[in-house]
Amino acid sequence: MEFKVEDFKCQELKNGQYVKPCFATFKLNGQKRDWEIVKASDSVAILLYNKDKDSLVCVKQFRPPVYHQDSSTGGVTIELCAGILDKDLSLEETASEEILEECGYQVAPENLQKITSFYTSVGFAGSKQHLFYAEVCNKCKISQGGGVEGEEMIEVVEIPVTNMQKLMYNEAIPKTPGLLFAFNWFLTKN
Repeated sequence: MEFKVEDFKCQELKNGQYVKPCFATFKLNGQKRDWEIVKASDSVAILLYNKDKDSLVCVKQFRPPVYHQDSSTGGVTIELCAGILDKDLSLEETASEEILEECGYQVAPENLQKITSFYTSVGFAGSKQHLFYAEVCNKCKISQGGGVEGEEMIEVVEIPVTNMQKLMYNEAIPKTPGLLFAFNWFLTKN
């Protein structure tokens, strides 16, 4: 999948749907302080292991903030399958829905293993991400994935386990801390 970026502009966000910028004032140890904060939704992320291919199933997508920060990357990242908690579903139900939507694999919520939860972007957002693990096989693939049509442009990529560490340390390929943490967990679990 090719991502062609044109006419990229950044402007002030007035009424954000998914993030809300705010300005916090407080006292810390008696000293008046202030901080710029972005209120962002918590999320789930899933490390998928395809047993038949001995590979990790990830997603590749265009991320405007990455492009804005460094356009030489093309703004394209390698990430875990993930999604925000914006529906009245359990963490496992949300993760299962995201796996099908983004990667095309059918995974029942009860077949997800919770790895841990952690806070992301703690300097300005502090949203919580819940990390899961699931094993899939070729017959679990029931659709192409790719995200919500018309809203997301997601490419499913499979990283052979033998290439995992090479990807982890390749600084030319933008990736998320969650992906690096999950890959490291996978390496130490086996």
